[in-house]
Amino acid sequence: MKKVLVAGATGYLGRYVVQEFKKQGYWICALARNAEKLESIDEFIDKKFVGEVTKTESLNNICKEIDIVFSSVGITKQKDGLTYMDVDYRGNSNLLNEAKKSGVKKFIYVSVLNGDKLKELKICKAKEKFVDELKNSGLDYCIIRPNGFFSDMSEFLKMAKKGKIYLFGSGNQKVNPIHGADLAEVCVAASERNEKEIEVGGPETFMHNEIAELAFSALGKKSKVVHISDFLRRMTLKLGKLFMSSKNFGPVEFFMNVMAIDMVAPEYGTHRLMDFFLESKDKI
Repeated sequence: MKKVLVAGATGYLGRYVVQEFKKQGYWICALARNAEKLESIDEFIDKKFVGEVTKTESLNNICKEIDIVFSSVGITKQKDGLTYMDVDYRGNSNLLNEAKKSGVKKFIYVSVLNGDKLKELKICKAKEKFVDELKNSGLDYCIIRPNGFFSDMSEFLKMAKKGKIYLFGSGNQKVNPIHGADLAEVCVAASERNEKEIEVGGPETFMHNEIAELAFSALGKKSKVVHISDFLRRMTLKLGKLFMSSKNFGPVEFFMNVMAIDMVAPEYGTHRLMDFFLESKDKI
């Protein structure tokens, strides 16, 4: 039985990955900052490891007897004074060093679609810095590049609940977001595949206007979409860079850039966005 370490096990994707690894018969060690965070997935894991990726001393021997490391470690909103470089780069780098010391056979890392083309963004700069380090590590590896989670699409529902959805430009930019369960299947399958990088999205491709319509429809509300000029978006980014703290600007920078371009990846999976909206509408 192969042994896998799942870092990021309590996040949106990590929870599905843990369940999929268990379904496929793997022995699982899950990493979290405290044991309580792992209680919700306790039935799927064989060992708990309490540690912080940003503190090397807390990771000692974390990869002992581990065959595969899977990491979706990263932050969407900085907290505790940590930066993207602290977590997305150095945290994963610390895991990689432990993997090399223990003779891990493969390291699977979740970055982002087009991350290598968006290195001017703080979050992508950190993720891709680690990607480069992983590629040069000497370990077998796979980089998973999803284009957006269903959980990210909750922002459309939140805006719709307030009565208006705001979109940049024409709203015709395209994306095919993927459900965590579908993406987990891809991540786990990568442990036995030879591809070094996998771009992946969900089974349905939408324009942002169409996602907005789905959100209003799920709520049974009349559609009201406000289109914001791209000039205003670019001005907001410039002003944000000048006047917002780096802690708050990072998520805004990423969101306002990826929402202005197509983010379409090869289609995979069976979960439908409308079903997700219907399931989530009373939870947000």
